[in-house]
Amino acid sequence: MVNVRIKDLVKRYGSNEVLRKINIEAHSGQLVCILGPSGSGKSTLLRIIAGLLKPDGGKVFFDDVDVTNLPPWKREVGFVFQNIALFPHMTVYDNIAFGLKIRKVPKSEIDKKVKEMLRLVKLEGYEKRRPNQLSGGQQQRVAIARALVIDPKVLLFDEPLGHLDAKLREELKFEIRRIQKETRKTAIYVTHDQSEAFAIADYIYILYNGRIEQGGTPIELYTNPQSPFIADFIGSSNFLEGIIKEVQRDKYLATIDIGPLVIKAKVRGDLDVNNSVIVAIRPEDIIVSRTKDHFQQTNMETMNVIEGRVIRKIFVGPYIRLEVDVGYKNPIKVDVYGEKRFKYMNLETGERIYLGFTRATVFKR
Repeated sequence: MVNVRIKDLVKRYGSNEVLRKINIEAHSGQLVCILGPSGSGKSTLLRIIAGLLKPDGGKVFFDDVDVTNLPPWKREVGFVFQNIALFPHMTVYDNIAFGLKIRKVPKSEIDKKVKEMLRLVKLEGYEKRRPNQLSGGQQQRVAIARALVIDPKVLLFDEPLGHLDAKLREELKFEIRRIQKETRKTAIYVTHDQSEAFAIADYIYILYNGRIEQGGTPIELYTNPQSPFIADFIGSSNFLEGIIKEVQRDKYLATIDIGPLVIKAKVRGDLDVNNSVIVAIRPEDIIVSRTKDHFQQTNMETMNVIEGRVIRKIFVGPYIRLEVDVGYKNPIKVDVYGEKRFKYMNLETGERIYLGFTRATVFKR
């Protein structure tokens, strides 16, 4: 196991700077996700770590060894691609064994290691099958086994589930996490799918427009986004623009005027009266009630209760999404989970309801 450290990494294509002084670290045995929208530079970063691309600036370290100028075969990395790229004319056994054969490992050792990998990825009995006789998920398991059989120092995943259907993605992401934990490999995993990253990562870096926007554990990113982009990219948020009218410094509590609404919210110490701000409220943090009395028993200082009227309701399965007109320029989105979603399925368009929430994130505009 090794620590992977990226220091001030820069990559340009002509005048286009696709990576801008990237600094990240994956500690020994961690699974670190690079999460970001398409075109943010994720795959470019991964290919530089693998040695498949040369950076235009900065360094790549494995532990304290500078590997920036080492070719891929000297870095001892295992790479799992999105397009899988198994050899179609080879059996499962031969696909997994390929890296060992070109390293001239003895046949008895190859047999032992391949069988070990087949057990690890739960494909015992599939040795003689060819890729076209496997499902997409099974093919990706073979690709993972092929990457692992050479005992790499670092395991790299480039959108490995992107080509699979939703059910297979859900199943295989947990298998990848299990395999990584069992092998204790340091792994760097690239994805644009927030739910995928949250399910398996020890630590996540958000990459956007060639820069690291924020790094943190899944809980840190979700509960403490540092920008409106992060708040919107990690889940979903309602964004309301307003002006701070009052700040209680001892409690970091602000009163914010949002046109037809007045909201109380906790704020950072650098925000002050008359600052223009954006308030982000997650749809799942809003409580719905048909009566205002429902909220009167709470003593929380940041409890906000807003009256509105239902514009639309959408049944999504695990939750219903309500869109509610509260007099602001955009409707408020509310997600109701569990048994309560059935309680509010019979809401009529135009019906009056009350929205209560205590959690909101405030950004300076």
